[in-house]
Amino acid sequence: MGTIDLRAAADENSIADLRSQVHQLPCCIRFDGPADVSHFFKPQSSDVEIDGVRTEEAHFRGRKLQGATISLPSGYSGFVLGQASNLNANGKRKASMPAEENQCWEVKAKFDNLTYWNHDSLPSKDDTFLRSFHWFSIAEALHKPVKVEDLVAVSHCGKDKI
Repeated sequence: MGTIDLRAAADENSIADLRSQVHQLPCCIRFDGPADVSHFFKPQSSDVEIDGVRTEEAHFRGRKLQGATISLPSGYSGFVLGQASNLNANGKRKASMPAEENQCWEVKAKFDNLTYWNHDSLPSKDDTFLRSFHWFSIAEALHKPVKVEDLVAVSHCGKDKI
C-alpha cells in the first residue's frame, strides 16, 4: 500500500508545468532512462482541421504519426508522480518509513492538455483514446447523490404510464 502526496499541486511554483509537452504515443518503448527526445521528436502543425481541432504531424522511428492536442475535461488535472524521498534533512532514512513496505508518491509536474497520436489515421472523435473521456461524465452521473425530489419525479412519471 502507498500514499500520494498532492500538497505540492496546490503551490503553482513548486512543480513543473508540462502544458503542451505530454504525449500519448501508440507504441511501447523498452527503455527507461534519459533521452534527448526534443532532438528527434519534432511535431509540426498541419493544415488539416477535424471537428474543430487542428491536427499535428510527427515521425517516430521512421513512422508517420498524426495527432491532436486536447484539453483535459473541466474539473480534471493531470499530474506526473515521482517516488518521494524517504530520507530526512540529514540524509538518514526516516524512522516512520520501512524500506520497501509503504511507497509514498509526490507530485513532480502538472499538465492540463496532452497530445495523442495515431499511426496511420487522422485523429477523430471516434478514436478509442478520446472515447475513454466519456467515462468521466458517466462516472459523475453514477456517483452523483440522488435527491428526494428526483426520486419523487421519477416515481410520478411511472404512475402516469401505468
